[in-house]
This record gives sequence, C-alpha cells and structure tokens, in this order.
Amino acid sequence: MWYLVYNFLLLLAAPIIPVVLLSKKRCRRGMFQRLGLSAGGPAIQPESPRKLLWVHAVSLGEVLAIVPLVREIHHRYPEWRLVVSTVTETGREAVEQRLAGVAEHLYAPLDFPWAVSRVVHRLNPVAFLFVETELWPNLLRMLARQRVTTVMVNGRISSRSFSRYALVKPFMRRVLAHVSLCLMQSDRDAQRIIALGASPGRVVTTGNIKFDQPLPKSPGRSDLLRETIGVDEREDLLVAGSTHPGEEEQVLECYRRLRAEFPSLVLLMAPRHIERVEQVEATVKQFGLTALRRTGLAPRSGTPSSGTGGRVIILDTRGELATCYRHACVTFVGGTLVEIGGHNLLEPAAWGRPVFFGPFTDHCAEVADLLVRAGGGIRVRDPEMFYTELRRYLLDRDALERVGQMARRVVEDNRGAAERAMAHIGKLLDDLDKPVTGDR
Repeated sequence: MWYLVYNFLLLLAAPIIPVVLLSKKRCRRGMFQRLGLSAGGPAIQPESPRKLLWVHAVSLGEVLAIVPLVREIHHRYPEWRLVVSTVTETGREAVEQRLAGVAEHLYAPLDFPWAVSRVVHRLNPVAFLFVETELWPNLLRMLARQRVTTVMVNGRISSRSFSRYALVKPFMRRVLAHVSLCLMQSDRDAQRIIALGASPGRVVTTGNIKFDQPLPKSPGRSDLLRETIGVDEREDLLVAGSTHPGEEEQVLECYRRLRAEFPSLVLLMAPRHIERVEQVEATVKQFGLTALRRTGLAPRSGTPSSGTGGRVIILDTRGELATCYRHACVTFVGGTLVEIGGHNLLEPAAWGRPVFFGPFTDHCAEVADLLVRAGGGIRVRDPEMFYTELRRYLLDRDALERVGQMARRVVEDNRGAAERAMAHIGKLLDDLDKPVTGDR
C-alpha cells in the first residue's frame, strides 16, 4: 500500500517536477535522460562479461567525497566498469575532471518507476553504492528485485530528515529493507537509521570519508595563485564559502565594519549556487563595496593595492573554492548563519585555516562539534558575535595561527573512514567478483 500511495503522489507531481528542475540551471542538462525518455549515459555493452558498479553521488560535494573510494575500487577491480551518477551539472563536471579514465558519468533517473526500471535494466549493475541519504524508494526496490547489492556510503540523517522520515516510518522500514549495508558517518546517524527501521546487523559506523579527501588542486592547473584571484601578498584574505541569501548580507556588513580597522582585508565570497552571481554582485554594491568577478580578473604580477577601498571578489567559477581557502587568513563556511544546515567545514580546516561558522550546522554537526572542542573552529551565534570574534582574532595573529593548527589536527586525527568503508565494501565486492555460474 505504501508504494501505491507514494507512486500516486509522484504521478500527481509528475508535471511539476520537470518544471522545478528546469528552473534550476544546475539541474537542466540531462533532463530527458533523467525522465527515462532518452538513453544517454554510458554506452551499453550487453554481451560484455565485465561487471558494472553504479555509484550515485548527488552533486559536487558528494562526488569529491567519493573520489578516493572510487579510485580504490578501480585499483582493486580493474576489470569492472564504474558508472557515477549525479543530479547536477557541477557533479557531472567533477566526475569528468576527477575520475577521467576511471568512471563514466550518468544523470541519475528521477524516481519514476518507468525511469528507474529502464536505467537499471540498461546498466544491469551487480552493485549500487549511494552517498549520504539518497533513499529513493522505487530505485531501491527495483535494484532489490534485480538482486543488486546496495550500500549506503557516508550515510547521514539530519534532524530535519529524521523528523520527516519518522512520519512515514512503516514505509521507511520497507525502503531500508532493500539496503544491504549502511555505512554511517557517526553513532548518531547509525542510531537514527536503526530507529527508522534499518536492521542493526546491517548498520556500521565508519566515520566521515570527507576527512580523507586530499588537498585540492584547481581544474586545469597545478595551483591557484593569489595573484590569479587578485589578492596581493601584503593583503589578508577572508574567504566566505558556500554562502546563501540572508547570510551574505551579514558577512558583508561584518566585512564593511572590519575594513575601517583592517584596511588590508579583502573578502572573497563564493555563493553556494553559481547562478546567483549577479544577485550577489548587486548585493555587494548595495553595501558600497567594489565587486569583482573571479573570471574578470586577468592573471598578472601586480594586483590592486589595499588602498583601493573595500573590495569583494566573487568566485564565479566551479571547483576552485577549496583551493581558495589555502590563501585565506581566516574562513567562514556558509549555510550556517541561515537555516540551511551548513556545508563542508573540512575544506578550510584541511589547509590549517581557522573556520568560522554560524549556529545552524545540522548537516555537519559532528564535524562542527569536533572543531569547536579542539579549538579549530569558532561558532558564532549572530552577526554581532561574528564581527566581535573575527575582530578579536585578527588582532591576535598568534591565536589565529593556533586555531588553524588545531583545525588541521582535527582533519589529520580523523582520517581513515574511507579505508574502513572500503574494508566493508570490499567484502561484498569480493563475493560479487567470483565467476558467475548462472543468471543473477
């Protein structure tokens, strides 16, 4: 009955879902493929004896998290075909850049029965790995019917998701029955997924594989230099990454106040969604600050001096934020001063940079708590506290350096999640790697 209700509601929403996705620039490409109306994706080799592993990672962050794991699987099982699906364009670009020659890209099907059925039968995977919380009922049921081994990797259940799933707990119990193994980020996530109906024997806490990401390099270059982003060596850089409407104004007001006391301070702001660049640029100008787009800064040996007044560099490129953190003296991670839940706090921490963030960190709660307890992160309650704390640390550079060192130590002390996850995945894949004696 639950699946009948779910699919009925999905059918009612069918005319709306494509419109919503088309309204988001990052989700427009691959629409026909996602609706099951176009083949697309990896070339089908029906007679090929090669086993196929399908990995699903929603967007850029999930792809970056899974890259070391996918590369290790490719190393251990070189005869397997690897396909990585994403929802967004940034995810596709990351797959093609970071996993070139290792995996093929596919736009993930929407959870309509006809769409998932077509893709599953075309790919005919022997295993399916999905990152974090992509619990799509029809897809998981179709995979189970095909006897495909299914693993949740780096699983997490946010408080908001947990509350929503709990409303349909009997349905979630049936959905989770199709998952062979749940590898969770934390004990809290493990407890939550068990509470939703997952079998305790199929749930393991392996840690957050984002701790194992290597230090990034910008696409197409060995490094991203300060001069490339228009910042002089004599200037201090505040990088505000993955920002959202509502908090960008708070960051800009804080920066404008700080400029009076720290004239060498430059702000680099990276909106979470690149299609909002024009809106962010207009907001910067409303604060009386100079707005410069990253793509409008030609590489040069000289950059504007600090005497040119407060300026904000807007990162309007993909894949460079993590590298930009390297050049910061202090960082802020967005989605935390507004009720989004936070983004990747580990990217600046891995460079040994102090990490500021707001009170809304439900999506990265464990990492936020680790950073605060270790002294590598500063949680601020509101814009005024953000200004006060940032000013305090800018006046005490020794303290700022210590915070950065503690942030890096948190990353180094918590590595190993990818290895632990691979140990469990490897046991399953080893069984699947045995010669096939009949139909699966």
